[in-house]
Amino acid sequence: MKKSTEIPILMKLIDGALKNSNRDVVTLSHQIHENPEMSGEEFFARQSTIRLLDRYGFNLDATQPEAPTAFSMRKGTGQLVVTLCVEYDALPNIGHACGHNVNAAASVAAAIALSTICDELDITVHVLGTPAEESHGGKIDLLNDGFFSTSHLAMMVHASGQDTIGNSSLALNAWDITYRGKAAHAAAAPELGTNALDAANIAQHAIALARQQLPMKSIISLIVMQAGHSVNVIPDESTLRIEMRAPNIDQLTVINQKVRNCLTAGAIASGCQLHIQERGNTFAELRQDSFLSSAYATALSERGRQAVFDSTPVASTDMGNVSLAVPSIHPMIGYDVQSASHHSKEFALYGTTAQADTAIIDAAYALAGAVVRAATDTHQRTRLLERIES
Repeated sequence: MKKSTEIPILMKLIDGALKNSNRDVVTLSHQIHENPEMSGEEFFARQSTIRLLDRYGFNLDATQPEAPTAFSMRKGTGQLVVTLCVEYDALPNIGHACGHNVNAAASVAAAIALSTICDELDITVHVLGTPAEESHGGKIDLLNDGFFSTSHLAMMVHASGQDTIGNSSLALNAWDITYRGKAAHAAAAPELGTNALDAANIAQHAIALARQQLPMKSIISLIVMQAGHSVNVIPDESTLRIEMRAPNIDQLTVINQKVRNCLTAGAIASGCQLHIQERGNTFAELRQDSFLSSAYATALSERGRQAVFDSTPVASTDMGNVSLAVPSIHPMIGYDVQSASHHSKEFALYGTTAQADTAIIDAAYALAGAVVRAATDTHQRTRLLERIES
């Protein structure tokens, strides 16, 4: 293992490796962007990523995830296991409006660069394909199935309009709601019906009023999916989709009960039956490792970029669950998006610009730099290794 005094030499090797793989990595980003695939359907992205990593000497692990669009690959046999998360799902109708092509390519570039100095750092580079971040949270399934069990640290970046570190995220879960009533002729015999639309309306009003008493940074989002098909028929079924977010899992549990009470009120007042179906995994809040975040920012500054520290919760991510189990970072890498918001079709337009391509390589350099600094710092290396050994 190299000493920390040799960090500049190691970072020159990282820079050289990034230059050598630049064209391949940028091509991967553009290919993923041009072939958007929804959560759980990322077959092209998975295969393209595996093919590229294979060319750079990575091997598929003997045990692979059950999810058909996930994968696990490694290079090196070092003591410290570094996991790079590769997420690559897109959004319905608007493609890569969250920049996951950039996220994926940055992790791949960092993995390739680090793999050239595995022996010097005594590390194993582990690349984990993590599908379905935008839906049920594929990283949570992989975490539960043991694919982070050997990881001493985990990392990735997320596309954004600004370079930031220290971001937190909101804990989240989602439900599909169904009210079942009884159909009847809306004019001839409405008294014989049980109105499922009424149940949905009552629940919506109750939730709207409950929002006033929610903890700060807590959010309830709701849409009505279906509530009848003909105006002259009392609706016998209505369906809603609800997402609840809170600063942490404990507060999310409190909000869940408030929402459940509101939904129950709709059922009781209307006389309908209520069915609640959990949708996907529960996302935990993101807690980023302070040393790795600082090391990432230091390396990023060597590329002429200054990351701003911002602990404001930003949306939700399944990387939160990983961060509670494994020392992790999930910084934002910025490029010009002309004030476009994540999850807008405008944001997707900027995912293959020259600035986005540069951001991929700069982010990869910074991720690799964080690993170099952690691996060569005796105290930090011991801290990370003890996560599993203890």
